[in-house]
Amino acid sequence: MPDFLADWLNQNDIFTAATMLHYWDGLVTTVQLVFLSLLLGMAIAIPLAIMRTAKSWFISGPVWLYTYLFRGTPLLIQLYIIYYGIAQIEGIQDTFWWTIFREPFYPALLAFTLNTAAYTTEIIRGAIVATPNGEIEAAKAYGMSWALRMRRIVLPSAARRAVQAYSNEVIFMLHASAIASVVTIVDLTGAARNIYSRFYAPFDAFIGVAVLYMILTFILVYVFRRLERHLLRHQRPLSH
Repeated sequence: MPDFLADWLNQNDIFTAATMLHYWDGLVTTVQLVFLSLLLGMAIAIPLAIMRTAKSWFISGPVWLYTYLFRGTPLLIQLYIIYYGIAQIEGIQDTFWWTIFREPFYPALLAFTLNTAAYTTEIIRGAIVATPNGEIEAAKAYGMSWALRMRRIVLPSAARRAVQAYSNEVIFMLHASAIASVVTIVDLTGAARNIYSRFYAPFDAFIGVAVLYMILTFILVYVFRRLERHLLRHQRPLSH
């Protein structure tokens, strides 16, 4: 941090250079946790959404049960079950998995990934089901196989319909990531809690972190708005 900025920050008692760096570390942790969980959740959700649209109950049933469980229970409870439950698995502490899951970041990442994957699965499933029959019939008339129709017609068409609902899910995950601090992860909320406990200034600490969450939210809204305009550009009227 430049000296002039550090000197300016150190003119107040709470938002000093040290506390701002603490907020920065929490911001990095929050962005990493949310980004990785969304990325992994999307990778899981796409095949599950396709399976969810299958006519066979043996294929769609287990996916429905998974989404029902994770959408029907609070994320905080899921985090507690995974964080405390993994340590209870017999023999896991003698395996290499324990070197990973003894750190709180990875149980939180697993809980967030499974939760967002469940919601994203239903978002994509709804978009797939809403694909106009005319598009599918036209693809069949061209002789496209099921896999080719899904890759070239159905999924791109579903992406345009799902982007708005998915943007809400991304913002929800950003806000929900605040509960990661309950398992000792120093994210944005954890950083604010540490600063509050140090200076006994709850309003300053938590209003400061609220502003950071708002900035991240506005960035996400802007990015998804631009993405939605790009995906739906074919619907805009031609300029004369």
